[in-house]
Amino acid sequence: MKSWRAISVSAATLACIASVALLWPRAASTQPSAAQSQQSSSTQVPNIEEYNPKSTLVVPEHKIQRAKFPFIDIHSHHWNPTAEHVDQLVKEMDTINLQVLVNLSGGTGEELKKTVATMKGRYPTRFVVFANPSYNDIDSPGYGQRAADRLAADVRNGAQGLKIFKNFGMDLKFANGERVHADDPIFDPLFEKCAELKLPVLIHIAEPSAFFDPWDKDNERWEELKEFPQRARPPSKYPPFETLMTERNHLFAKHPKVNFIAAHLAFHGNDLQRLGKLFDALPNMYVDIAAVLAELGRQPYSAHDFLVKYQDRVLMGKDIYEVNEYKWYFRALETRDEYFEYYRRPPRVLAHLRI
Repeated sequence: MKSWRAISVSAATLACIASVALLWPRAASTQPSAAQSQQSSSTQVPNIEEYNPKSTLVVPEHKIQRAKFPFIDIHSHHWNPTAEHVDQLVKEMDTINLQVLVNLSGGTGEELKKTVATMKGRYPTRFVVFANPSYNDIDSPGYGQRAADRLAADVRNGAQGLKIFKNFGMDLKFANGERVHADDPIFDPLFEKCAELKLPVLIHIAEPSAFFDPWDKDNERWEELKEFPQRARPPSKYPPFETLMTERNHLFAKHPKVNFIAAHLAFHGNDLQRLGKLFDALPNMYVDIAAVLAELGRQPYSAHDFLVKYQDRVLMGKDIYEVNEYKWYFRALETRDEYFEYYRRPPRVLAHLRI
């Protein structure tokens, strides 16, 4: 009996020893060596905002500095430009083959007259200036007709189009706090004047749809919203994206004699099929590609086919003027380069181009 007990104790002891022997190398391996500790302490682990990997891909590159053909930039902003600024603009435009620059920020009244004189007065063929509506008197009866009359005066003073900024339909409100809808009949006289004078209307309604979506782990623009939280459009403050799209499309449809240019691919750069259907339904609708080059770059084959099919409906635009950033547009539109980084750091999902 004692011998069996002794054998059992001995077996248990051996099992414990064997377990320690088996586990010891594994446990020891989890303890960092001095060299490993030193290395980890000197290596900072980046967070998602800091992570900025450099591609090791090696492919042909064609870094074009100048457009192959003279071109028009339909979407630029130059508020109250000085003569010196305009002279510098023309010098820079010449270096990249930019023939005509459209300044969408002409204002109205005396401000517009001054901008036209400074830009077109010095270089009549190099600039186009668009007027902007004023909403200061929107609560007074007869606003629509006054807005139309102001636009007619602006045209007499040199304006060649109308630009409507992003507050239109989104956060422009009447005095009672009610949101002004983009297709509100109050604006009908203004757009009827555009049709009468054959003025193009470049209009910015809404923002990327992701800005209206919940700001969570599934939002592809999460990183951008983290860096620029003011770009978020929560439902507590703004109408839904689809509401704005419905109002915009109704506006275009009820004024068929007005050529509307929807800024930024009409915020359908992520759904070119939807944009194509709009083109088919609304022959007076056009778009520009200002500030949405990355949207096209992440879908090269679809973007190529779309731009070929609707080449007469898509206009070149840059938005924020910086002469050294146009070269990315040239490269995307003129070459077959397969991969290159965006000229700024957008959300990582949109960070690389190929068209």
